[in-house]
Amino acid sequence: MSASLATRRIVATFLTAGALVGAAALPAAAADDHRRDHRASQSSIVIGKVQYDSPGRSDRSSALNGEWVEVKNTGRRSVNLRGFTLTDRQGNRYRFNDFRLDGRSSVKVHTGQGRDSRHDVYQSRRDQVWDDRDAATLRDNRGKVIDTQSWDRRAQHRHG
Repeated sequence: MSASLATRRIVATFLTAGALVGAAALPAAAADDHRRDHRASQSSIVIGKVQYDSPGRSDRSSALNGEWVEVKNTGRRSVNLRGFTLTDRQGNRYRFNDFRLDGRSSVKVHTGQGRDSRHDVYQSRRDQVWDDRDAATLRDNRGKVIDTQSWDRRAQHRHG
C-alpha cells in the first residue's frame, strides 16, 4: 500500500471518529438547555405573566387582587387543571379544583378574594404571597413540575 493511500485512510478514520464523538455530544448539550428552561415536560400549560407588585392603590383588597400569576394554555385543546398546584418559594400553595382551561387561553390566579370565572380565580388569602424576590412553580396533578418562573425585582431583571 502506498504512503499516500495509507495517509488518506488514517485521515478518513480520524474524521469519522471525530464525527461520531461530536454526534454523541449533541444530546448532552440539548439536555443541559432543557434543564435551564425549568420545564419538565412538553406541556401546553405554562406560566405566563406575573404581577407580584400590585399597581395602584395600596388598600388591602386592591393589593391582594392586583397580585396574580397567569397560567396559559398554549395548545388548541382544553385541559382540566384539577389537582394542578401553583406554589411560591415559601410553600404557599393554590390547588385548582375542577377547572377547565380552554385552548389558547389563560387564567389569572389572584391572591385575594373574588368570584371565580373562566379568566380569573382567587386564592382567598388575607396576605400577599408573591415577594420582590420569588418564584412561581406550576405542578400537574401528579406533582410533576410543569413550569417555573422566577424574578428578582431588586436585581432589576427577570429569570424565566
